[in-house]
This record gives sequence, structure tokens and C-alpha cells, in this order.
Amino acid sequence: MHQEEITLHTLTTNEAVHVGYSDDDIVIVDSIQKFAKVSEAHVQMSAIAICTSGRVQGLMNGQTIGLRQNQVAVIPANVVITDLMISPDFNLKAMFFTNQILQSFLREKMSIWNEVMYIQRLHVISLADDDIRFYTCFYDMLSLCFEKDADTPFRSDVIQSLVRSAMLGLCGAMKQQLKNSSRLPLEAKTGSSHFQRFLDLLHSSQVRHRTVESYANDLCLSPKYLSAICKKQSGKTANEWITEQVVEDIRYYLKQTDLTITQVADQLGFPNPSFFGKYVKEHFGMTPVDFRKNGRM
Repeated sequence: MHQEEITLHTLTTNEAVHVGYSDDDIVIVDSIQKFAKVSEAHVQMSAIAICTSGRVQGLMNGQTIGLRQNQVAVIPANVVITDLMISPDFNLKAMFFTNQILQSFLREKMSIWNEVMYIQRLHVISLADDDIRFYTCFYDMLSLCFEKDADTPFRSDVIQSLVRSAMLGLCGAMKQQLKNSSRLPLEAKTGSSHFQRFLDLLHSSQVRHRTVESYANDLCLSPKYLSAICKKQSGKTANEWITEQVVEDIRYYLKQTDLTITQVADQLGFPNPSFFGKYVKEHFGMTPVDFRKNGRM
């Protein structure tokens, strides 16, 4: 069976999808009815989708997921959607994000996102009437921004600020729903518990640039077992989780603070500025000084 790859690029180049806004990290889609005809799709980005009418049901990585009007689907990156069944009146609005912008928007709130995505696997959130009004107002404001010329000063910054605010509000709804959620089957609780402990340790560590062995020792686990748990729960190894956090910390400190390069290297736990410079060059393709001056957010 042919599997369609859904990426930022394919969303913005497909004439059947009405895109309200797009940049290098975000695509906001006004209507996604076109995917009613897709039999199997690999969604490579994280996504938030609000069902505006009708119903849809399908399998996400083999697990049943259903969505009806006034419900939000919160979807992690790199999932496979199959066996879609869609009502004739189905439609939704959706936002797709790269991991980089998601990390940048949520920062310390990523712990809530990760628990929803990878621990509780809580992918559908029902919105109360006041939440619907809240997000309707946000979307109306976004729509006004979409109508402005692309060269309008600070247009992208305003749009990204609105999207970030809406996502923070959604994280609040997630946190509220987590209080009443205990969705894990008994056989999954041990692995999920270890993975949760790892995420908690990673998010709470002031210095995250540490080896897998160091984190595993703190958790009284073997490095191999820790990586296996991470891979099973999230599709990413422990080292990939650590690298993502370190890279986002680097981006934040170089772009959002006035700390010197040496101070940033020390803050993030690198042994010296030279080693830090090599790490930045490896992951960003430029030196820390050049990234601070010219690198993309």
C-alpha cells in the first residue's frame, strides 16, 4: 500500500490543502478534507488538529483514535495514520510544527507535552465551551494576520507569538486532563515509569549535556536498558532525547540571553569553549558567534 509522506513541504505545495500560513517551522491549515482520500500516511511533524465538524476515526501507530466536533487531537511526530473513516461533513483546522519550534515555544512546558504524548498516550482532548471561545478568538486574530502582506513588518513574529500563546493554553488543558488520567495498561507501567523518571530528570537537570551512562547511573539502570525503554516508549533513543534538549538550550542561550560564549558553554556543562564550539558547529553548521548573529531561530 502506498504511504503518503506528510511534511511541511508537501502540505505547502499541495493545491488541495488550504494553507493559511507557513514558514520554515510551522504550517497552519484551514481545511484538511483532502486527506479523507489518503489510505495511509506518515506524518513527520508534531501536530494539533481541532475538529470543526463531523467525525473521524482511524489507527495511529496501530492504536484506535477517534475525533469529533470540539475535540483536539495532539499528535507526536513520526506517526503512521491508517484505516481512516470520515463522516461526509468532517473538517478540521490543524497546525503542524517542527520539533525545533515546538521546543522553542514550550521550553519547560515540554515536560507536559512529553507526558501526554509518550507516557499517558493521551491524544484526544475535549474542549469546554469557554475553551472553544478562547481558541476561536485566537484563530480569528491569526486570520487577520494571514490577510496582511507577507512583507508587513513583524508579521511572522506576531503570528508565532499568537501560536505560542495558544499552545501554552493547550498545555494548561493537557495538565488539567492529566490529573484524571490513568490510561496505562499494567504491562506497560514499568517501562513507562522508568521513561517518566528519565524525562523528569532530563527536564529538571540544570546541566543536560551529560552522557547516557550518567543519566542511567542516576536512575539505577543500565545505559542499554534506558535507551531501549526510550526507544520503545517514544521512538527516540536516550541520546536523541538528550541531544534535542541540549541543542534547544544552546539555541535559547545564544539567541535570548546576553551571556558570553564562554558563559553559555559553562552554563550548559561543556568542559571548555573549544569543545562547545565544535558541538555547535556539528549541530548548527556554524560557530556560536555566527549562529548568534545570523542563525535562524
